[in-house]
Amino acid sequence: MLQHLPCRDRVPIDAPLTLHPLPNSIPWSGAIAYLDRDGVLNVGSENYVNSPSEVILLPHAARCVARLRRSGIRIAVVTNQSPIGRGYWDSENLARIHDQIQKLLLIEDEDAVLDLILHSPYAPYQNAWARKPNPGMLEAARQLIDHAESTKKWSELSMKFADDWSERPSESHSIMVGDRISDMAAAETFGVRSLLCPAEIGLSAVINDIISPTIQ
Repeated sequence: MLQHLPCRDRVPIDAPLTLHPLPNSIPWSGAIAYLDRDGVLNVGSENYVNSPSEVILLPHAARCVARLRRSGIRIAVVTNQSPIGRGYWDSENLARIHDQIQKLLLIEDEDAVLDLILHSPYAPYQNAWARKPNPGMLEAARQLIDHAESTKKWSELSMKFADDWSERPSESHSIMVGDRISDMAAAETFGVRSLLCPAEIGLSAVINDIISPTIQ
């Protein structure tokens, strides 16, 4: 059994996930936008984003998240957060940072809902399956969102990773967006198309490569 699996804020990885309806009650297309966090949604730092007060959204990030959801795409943030594993701060601090990111997104656009946030708290030397360039967070996100969209009971969820997960859905309409090569490597291993964005611009630099400019 693989160790060092992905984590969610404040709840176990396999806890029930409640998804907000997509804008205008449009149906889910089955596609997921797997988004790195720093350099995609918010300004990153070599010294980490260490508190909610340090969160600064990148230009148009909220509008881009909203456009994705208005086109029937679910949003899964997948972020390496080794400060936890390094002992710099704890998982509750990270949860508060994520609360602030979501709050700021919604202030700018009420449709900019993050459907799921997953993180890898492990240090690089642990070679965690959850830490990009490994694809564990993407695998978990797909299974959690699929299950939340289904009519199955949460007690029926049995998450699988790596070679144990043999029957996988198509990711042909999904996308991974990140600002680092490790994001691209995780996408390649997972089998999803990827787009590399400049960290100083983020998601807005590639949004028109994901969806048509005519979709609002």
